[in-house]
Amino acid sequence: MGGCAVLSCGHTLHKSAVRRNRAPFSQWIHGGTASISYNPQIFPVCLSFRNFFSVQQSKEEKFERGSAFLSNSNNGFKSSSSDDDFIVVNFYRFVSIKDPEEEVSKHLSFLQDFNIHGRIYINEQGINAQFSGPVKDSLRYVEWLKKDPKFSEILVQISPAFNGHAFPKLKLRYKPSLVQYEGGISDLPLLESSMRAIPLTPNEWREKLLGTSNNSDRNFVLLDVRNGYEWDIGHFNGARRPDVDCFRTTSFGLSESDLITTSEAVDPLSGVDKERTDVLMYCTGGIRCDVYSAILRQRGFQNLYTLKGGVSHYLQNEGPVGWIGNLFVFDSRLSLPPSAYKPEASVSGGNNVPDNSTFARCYICGLQRLNELRHRNCANLDCNLLFLCCNDCVGELRGCCCSNCTSAPRLRPVLQGHQRYQKWHIYRDSELQRDPIG
Repeated sequence: MGGCAVLSCGHTLHKSAVRRNRAPFSQWIHGGTASISYNPQIFPVCLSFRNFFSVQQSKEEKFERGSAFLSNSNNGFKSSSSDDDFIVVNFYRFVSIKDPEEEVSKHLSFLQDFNIHGRIYINEQGINAQFSGPVKDSLRYVEWLKKDPKFSEILVQISPAFNGHAFPKLKLRYKPSLVQYEGGISDLPLLESSMRAIPLTPNEWREKLLGTSNNSDRNFVLLDVRNGYEWDIGHFNGARRPDVDCFRTTSFGLSESDLITTSEAVDPLSGVDKERTDVLMYCTGGIRCDVYSAILRQRGFQNLYTLKGGVSHYLQNEGPVGWIGNLFVFDSRLSLPPSAYKPEASVSGGNNVPDNSTFARCYICGLQRLNELRHRNCANLDCNLLFLCCNDCVGELRGCCCSNCTSAPRLRPVLQGHQRYQKWHIYRDSELQRDPIG
């Protein structure tokens, strides 16, 4: 494995593991675990999610999305699953909204009696939404939204929830930035489609990848603009690993220097021909690529392409062709196998990963155990690091990321299965009940 390093908490880790997990990311993700491998007991609802569903807006217009739902004759939704089944819905749209506060009020009023949890952010540049809820409530909200001309062309993506809500509560509000990036994005020309990357359908993306990889005369870069921990559990074969643990600090293509920034990582866009190099960008749902492509366009990059709808849309349509591992998602599920989006597709699971790959290694021991690795938050509440861990290390360190954290004063129990950490006072009170003072 090469060298090793010592973290400030005192535990010795392999050097590559430290590079993949430098910062205590995501203090807002409290718990939940996500398996690297597919488990049919975890995803029983996936078997009912067919290739796509259509929503009939008019006789001429349709849009397709991955799941088991079909349109009916009344411009509504009809589901082959129970209305009580829970699903997770994702969509975004860059569009001018003159009075976003009023728009927020309209949505809140419509959803006041709906059982929907999640994050729905609205501002002058558009909307960004990820939420969970029963099929009936979720699809009624989507149907209502698409009746508004501003949102009629949104690409809605649906995946199965594990068991109930994937989010703790509903956050529907005005937010100055739909995507968090240093310096903000309000000044970016996101409403001008010509300033964003050219969107490729999943099929076009697949053909583009095959064409560029087979054409030695064509310069191209396959750019993953997600976070490093997302790449660690799944990515397109040949993509460059992000050298950041938070998208807001992404700096690919922003340096005018060709110098290597660290001993292990180099900006894949540094020194490339901006007029002749194809830059193929992808993220989970597409919104980060739209934002970052506008930044690169301002930097002079000419040939920018993005995967329309992101990886989730690709897996729904093409399956795991060219994809290795699972897809990280920003809710309590934390990751999904390709079969969650396209059940009949074979699961790649990273089986063709070279032995020397840094992909999917345990943060603590550095071993590559694809069938048991899970993302989890450190049981030490004051650390809460999100990290990949194998079963042996989970047991040895009681769900902590290092030996020092095992003796922390605010230590939560080891999470079992796909559970979420609860508020600290619940664990504190239960400890006091078992060991009353005096």
